[in-house]
Amino acid sequence: LFSPCVLPSSSEGFGVAEKIVLLTFISAVILMAILGNLLVMVAVCRDRQLRKIKTNYFIVSLAFADLLVSVLVMPFGAIELVQDNWIYGEMFCLVRTSLDVLLTTASILHLCCISLDRYYAICCQPLVYRNKMTPLRIAVMLGGCWVIPTFISFLPIMQGWNSIGIIDLIQQRQFNKASNSTYCIFMVNKPYAITCSVVAFYIPFFLMVLAYYRIYITAREHARQIQVLQRAGAPTDGRQHPPDQHSTHRMKTETKAAKTLCIIMGCFCLCWAPFFVTNIVDPFINYTVPGKLWTAFLWLGYINSGLNPFLYAFLNKSFRRAFLIILCCGDERYRRPSILGQTVPCSTTTINGSTHVLR
Repeated sequence: LFSPCVLPSSSEGFGVAEKIVLLTFISAVILMAILGNLLVMVAVCRDRQLRKIKTNYFIVSLAFADLLVSVLVMPFGAIELVQDNWIYGEMFCLVRTSLDVLLTTASILHLCCISLDRYYAICCQPLVYRNKMTPLRIAVMLGGCWVIPTFISFLPIMQGWNSIGIIDLIQQRQFNKASNSTYCIFMVNKPYAITCSVVAFYIPFFLMVLAYYRIYITAREHARQIQVLQRAGAPTDGRQHPPDQHSTHRMKTETKAAKTLCIIMGCFCLCWAPFFVTNIVDPFINYTVPGKLWTAFLWLGYINSGLNPFLYAFLNKSFRRAFLIILCCGDERYRRPSILGQTVPCSTTTINGSTHVLR
């Protein structure tokens, strides 16, 4: 489903210069994905403040999935693309294809979990969020992100469910007599293409769109109400208080985090939507999508595995600071000021008839 359905002509016509450019570009994508995702994982593991944010557990697991894509999937696809030949055998082709399906689906489910986490944090009361996002529930959600994809990857692919009714067509495209080349062909029949595409991409995408829409509406409304309170200098708990700077800072932080995650999700959809649309359409047009188009859409999706860390670095201040500390060998200029001995007052504010306790 998510592996390259590369036709024998997918890399024909590549000259020496074109192959050098292609190999350079692919190598840059792989290196960017490996180093970027490693940096995200190391940053969260070393930064205590990042570890306190529950969303970052999903981000680390997502980075791990993208790292595995860049190590276990991309290199073999690049070798086949440049050499115009698959040299690792039929069994390893199935294993690589299954890993591709597993890791890509895991990435989508992680993004779906991140959107749900942000929804409860921003759209619900703090007490509801603490009750919903307990350590046990986070562990269960992370486990589901890795276990569920196995039922649409290794199980059906190893059993050959995806090739029912199209075995002859697959065998014809696995070997090119003209160039004496073998290919790692992964084609899917109509039931498998529709079922797995809907489960692995379209349903999570729909849930993410709903969650982030509600986050956007809620964050905008909260920001407007806090701005009204600040302008009026109104008390927030029945007593005369200056505008609560901590609540304002918290709302700005949550809003910016929501926007950052929306951009990350948007980039993911832009990278993978062409592939998933083509994946459903191709069986209904007698598998006539050109091989080069398949390859382009596939590597467009792979680029997303190396894109997320850079989105964190440029759009998230906490990650940017953690990255600078790691890259600059712990330079003190980028460390957070110590908060030992400081006391952060608690206050309450009423929004939409609900009392929020903010620290």
